[in-house]
Amino acid sequence: MTILSRTVLATAVLLTTPLTTAGTASAGTACTSSVPYVSGEDGYDTYRIPATITTSRGTVLAFAEGRHNSAGDTGDIDVVLRRSHDGGCTWGPVTVVAAGEGDTRGNPAPVVDPLTGAVVLVTSYNGGDVTEAQIMRGEASPAESRRVFVQRSLDDGRHFSSPRDITGAVKPPNWRWYATGPGHAIALRRGPYAGRLVVPSNHSVAPAAGSADTGQEPKYYGAHAIYSDDGGRTWQLGFVDDSYDGVSNANESTAAELADGRVYFNSRDQLGTSAGNRLDSHSSDGGETLDHPYTVQPTLNDVPVVEGSVLQLPGSGAPLLFSGPSVPTARQSMAVWRSGDGGATFTKALTLSQQRAAYSDLVPLGRRTVGILYETGESGPYETIEFRRLPVADLT
Repeated sequence: MTILSRTVLATAVLLTTPLTTAGTASAGTACTSSVPYVSGEDGYDTYRIPATITTSRGTVLAFAEGRHNSAGDTGDIDVVLRRSHDGGCTWGPVTVVAAGEGDTRGNPAPVVDPLTGAVVLVTSYNGGDVTEAQIMRGEASPAESRRVFVQRSLDDGRHFSSPRDITGAVKPPNWRWYATGPGHAIALRRGPYAGRLVVPSNHSVAPAAGSADTGQEPKYYGAHAIYSDDGGRTWQLGFVDDSYDGVSNANESTAAELADGRVYFNSRDQLGTSAGNRLDSHSSDGGETLDHPYTVQPTLNDVPVVEGSVLQLPGSGAPLLFSGPSVPTARQSMAVWRSGDGGATFTKALTLSQQRAAYSDLVPLGRRTVGILYETGESGPYETIEFRRLPVADLT
């Protein structure tokens, strides 16, 4: 186990811009928001699946999937990146971090290693000619099926190492689908697991013996975590949610370290029969096991079936935040909720707009400002990926 021996500061020096506090954010003044990705630009049909972190030097990194030919989840897809030195107000050029070259690379899950300041990026891969449905039915070869890769940057996200395959360490043989995040991973900073990198993930399994092997029923989905105690060099499989009963189908997941050192996990419920679209649980051992099975989070019932993000704000008594669309039947109206009891209950704090909206990721921008990178648009949720700066005072 790696023990945290020194702290790398990751605080950007930023100017806070005001938003209204009456429930809907105003257009505001300069540097309230920016749009790092516009679908149709820079050779990509669509940008999707945002993920964002602040580096140890205060640079904001905005990752996404650059989908060359369509908005679909398969095909020629790159992991792309834009960097901001002013807290998300302006952005450098689009760069390719992991090139699909005809195949699918995506689900970026970035994190800063607190020991070295290195940016560690975990992503998922499959052949460009196979679909999620084919993979779940077991029709893809091992080379074309879902695999897991890791990269590192030692220069603040300017350059990354080539993707390194870690599938054998984190994917059991009977798993079919596999996805990291999407959204930022976390580095633990408290207690005996300080320094550990934790990536919330999800998977599907082959149906039980004697069952019809369509492989596409949502009940075969489950959440899990992978972790590294040496800065991303080696990886292990942590907890595995393996109920597969169709009641609560944990899927795309997000995580935060609470003030008491527990890890809070929040997951999309992929069409489970339970009465809710969000599930959550806690881990007291750094993501190795869950304290209790995933259960419905009823105070987030306004969120549709979609990815979401969580972020624990720093400081004594500071809330845990959650972001996601706020119309239960549509991907629309991005909002932020807060929890003052470690994820037991949530209260809506702010609605950003009434536009269509889908995936999102939260990022700290110093102690007074939070950033949210999210998919949005007027006629559809995947027209742009916007970066919004939110004063913490408006959320607490």
